Amino acid sequence: MTTTTTHTLDVPGAVLTYDVHEPDEAGPHRPVMVFGSPMGASGFSQLVPLLDDRVVITYDPRMAERSRLEEGGEVSFEIHGDDVHRVVEATGLGPVDVLASSGGAVAALPWLLSHPGDVATVVLHEPPLTALLEDADVLERVYKDIVETYQRSGQGPAMAKFIQLVMHAGVLTEDYLDQPAPDPAQFGFSAEDDGSRDDPLLGYNMAIPPYHPDSGALRASGVRIVPAVGAASGTEVPRRGAEALAALVGVEVIEFPGDHGGFVASEWSPNNDPEAFATTLREVLDQPVT
Repeated sequence: MTTTTTHTLDVPGAVLTYDVHEPDEAGPHRPVMVFGSPMGASGFSQLVPLLDDRVVITYDPRMAERSRLEEGGEVSFEIHGDDVHRVVEATGLGPVDVLASSGGAVAALPWLLSHPGDVATVVLHEPPLTALLEDADVLERVYKDIVETYQRSGQGPAMAKFIQLVMHAGVLTEDYLDQPAPDPAQFGFSAEDDGSRDDPLLGYNMAIPPYHPDSGALRASGVRIVPAVGAASGTEVPRRGAEALAALVGVEVIEFPGDHGGFVASEWSPNNDPEAFATTLREVLDQPVT
């Protein structure tokens, strides 16, 4: 059995909600902090019960789900990283191991640089580190176009462009933005604008400038850095980001079962196997840190 306690934490510019999942019989393992961005704790609901041999910490980023961005509160990868540090500090459970997914894997980098004592092993699952890619300039323009579409026309048209992007295999060419805008209906979205502009992805994370990892600082951090990719992922931006990070810090990429969200099986990815993902994660985390 696992007991879950939920807490709130006041941080500069936001109120965070986080959870501590504590099994009755935890083994001799470090606690593990599991997070994404902008995805909140609910995205890991299938994975957390499968890690019942250790304490698991989850949280909602400052603009997502149960957490709240206060008036004047800012969002950046560095701020996300500081938020995670404050959560781990509040639990008193550090140093922790880490599974950080997607945008969370980007935010983990400034965190471990600012607070390396918080982290033992960090698994960075498919971070979309666009600044490391050969099509970085094109991607920066595409991100800007999606954010501007959201501010101008709302969620449906912008989300259609985002899905079109994440489905694109390989390097983006200079003429990528010359193609017609996708129809939101083909992805199940409405073209109607409801007037809201608080979407965690489109309104916040995609507007953050690209993060430029410091290879020397990462190598010198003392943290065991494990870039990871999904076995079923293609050559989209997140997988390419993980591969580029591995090359930057001089380590091997570890392959996990499933796709970009291999820790959850859904109607979009019914072949994902969260149990197999959890098995691989435990194997990686439980290797000795040298």
